[in-house]
Amino acid sequence: NLRRLSAIKRRENDMSQRAGADNTVPSENGQRAAELRRMLQAASIAYHVEDSPILEDSVYDRLYRELQTLEQQHPELVVPDSPTQRVGEKAAERFESVDHAIPMYSLDNAFSLQELWEWEARLLRVLGLETERAAALDYVCELKIDGSAMALTYVDGVLARGVTRGDGRMGEDITSNVRTIRTLPLRLNTATPPPLVEVRGEAYLPDAEFERINREREAVGEPVFANPRNCAAGTLRQLDSRVVRDRKLHFFAYTLHLPQGWPAGTLPISQLESLASLRSLGFAVNPHCQHCPSLAEVEAFFQRWETERRTLPYQTDGAVVKVNALRQQEEAGFTQRSPRWAVALKYAAEEVPSRILNILPSVGRTGAVTPVAELDPVRLAGTTVSRASLHNADRLRELDVCIGDTAIVRKAGEIIPEIVSILQDLRPADARAYELPSHCPECETTLVRAEGEAVTRCPNPSCPARVRGQLQHWASRDALDITGLGEVLVHQLVDRQLATSAADLYRLRVDNLTGLERMGQRSSQKLIEAIARSKQQPWWRVLYGLGIPLVGAVTAKTLTERFPSAAALQQATLEDIANIYGLGLEVGQAIAAWMAVSEHVNLLHDLADLGLNLSGSESSAPSEFAAIFAGKTFVITGTLPCRSRPEMKTWIEMRGGKITSSVSKKTDYVIVGEDAGSKLAKAEQLGITCLSESNIETLAADLIVHAS
Repeated sequence: NLRRLSAIKRRENDMSQRAGADNTVPSENGQRAAELRRMLQAASIAYHVEDSPILEDSVYDRLYRELQTLEQQHPELVVPDSPTQRVGEKAAERFESVDHAIPMYSLDNAFSLQELWEWEARLLRVLGLETERAAALDYVCELKIDGSAMALTYVDGVLARGVTRGDGRMGEDITSNVRTIRTLPLRLNTATPPPLVEVRGEAYLPDAEFERINREREAVGEPVFANPRNCAAGTLRQLDSRVVRDRKLHFFAYTLHLPQGWPAGTLPISQLESLASLRSLGFAVNPHCQHCPSLAEVEAFFQRWETERRTLPYQTDGAVVKVNALRQQEEAGFTQRSPRWAVALKYAAEEVPSRILNILPSVGRTGAVTPVAELDPVRLAGTTVSRASLHNADRLRELDVCIGDTAIVRKAGEIIPEIVSILQDLRPADARAYELPSHCPECETTLVRAEGEAVTRCPNPSCPARVRGQLQHWASRDALDITGLGEVLVHQLVDRQLATSAADLYRLRVDNLTGLERMGQRSSQKLIEAIARSKQQPWWRVLYGLGIPLVGAVTAKTLTERFPSAAALQQATLEDIANIYGLGLEVGQAIAAWMAVSEHVNLLHDLADLGLNLSGSESSAPSEFAAIFAGKTFVITGTLPCRSRPEMKTWIEMRGGKITSSVSKKTDYVIVGEDAGSKLAKAEQLGITCLSESNIETLAADLIVHAS
């Protein structure tokens, strides 16, 4: 992917140079534009990265306006790394998913100093250095910034692409949004940039900016964000980059993936040198990183920042400890999910008291019944908490919890609120004891608790609560990614018995949806198309979407690499699964138990009959569409009346057609909307058939009739 990106970028540069050779703009305009870009970039780095301004704001603004005017008068002077190009003119319709050239692994966590020493002991064994412990390793400690990870690709020194972490193997291309972040450079600050380099780091919101955003949202009646991390992640996925610009994200760089072609003799050999290189290239690097020759110094760093972090203008929840020597990082390598040479040492979760107003049972998609406490709202680790998990019946008895008690609440892993203890001395006289019900609160089925398990479950696969949870999971972004199928709509589908399983989604028609809340003809049609598109999702996403306990997205990918079809997985023995590196016996048992339920086997058969992809091979076009456009090439130009261009592209590809971006003699059809440009003129010149959106639908119908 990176090689392809580099080649595309170089072709663009070549075209720009050829175009520039023919223009008649006086050379002094080009020279002045280049001078302004250099000055404005230097001023931006000094102000946003080094916190040492070199220009007054009024001077910067005048120079910026001069460059803006030059580029408006002479559009051929505009280049991708110009300061004026930080915000696009048009909102994106959607983000494209792209593969990471190097997986973006998450870090393992250590929640105590003892766990930190255990991590080092494992690392020393991997490196064969147990006998040299005292001097074998040195470390770099960095504050763990509470934001959203990104990967930035620079081609010939110019920002070419920005991608979210996603699931670690694949993320979303958010380049237009990344350009708005002023603490990262659009062009690397070096006269000799490498042909290709990837920089990784954390986008985050300073506390003051987060509070400003929430004040403004509250003033206009919009819901506030829960915490800076969620706000940063949501901001990066805004389709309108102007919204991203206005929220003023910041960025700290922390990883430099070295390219081929780096100047000889300047390659960093340690994490400390990599951070220095990032600074010299124009990136903001967190100033509170520290070289620690031993774990004793790591402990001192961690303990110092446990209190001092409260004085920082941004959120941090721990320290990242990395082996300093890049050679040793390479030798240590990775597990299936994380690097062995780094660990996140987390601070203890914040705890606050709150009164329990009520306790209600909640039924999840696997049937697990969880008692949930409703609380007097309290602020906890940057969010307002009004509900907290009590986990299971055993935990209820262990805590001796009553409605009306004052509880100590914390966030498990800084994410999920839970009750830690009860302040018995504050129990009021009217406190009421609570026990889990004997029957499901949703379907009245008798609840069960298997021997040796802590979880009480509803065993009814058709329980409305289970079905709702399963459908929401099926439609989620990491599973089948069905845009428009949210929680409110899922509730309506289940309540009206329009969907009792994932298979029923593929039997829905537009007229089933138009009577539902907020569902008109157009939105219903779009949802039906989104559901149909999900048939093209690969086998690993289908497996994850099934919601088998212990089978997350990464495990699903691992399983489908070993078992390339649902049939192969059904035939797998417990040992076959348990012996896969990184899985184990529990995963095997969970899959075996799921496959033993007749409703689940029937669901797999239904999904296969409906045209979903239950194998590792590419899915074929659904039978109701057939490959009616097989061998035909299409170009889309202009604005279509009903579908967006990406939707029309998907509509054609699902029927076997191919979409290209340019018109040539090999093009069979050009689909024309309003404001069609040069592509329409070229199609007419070449005598290529041009169709409107309604024309192509008529053509598809005729071809289906002809094929039958």
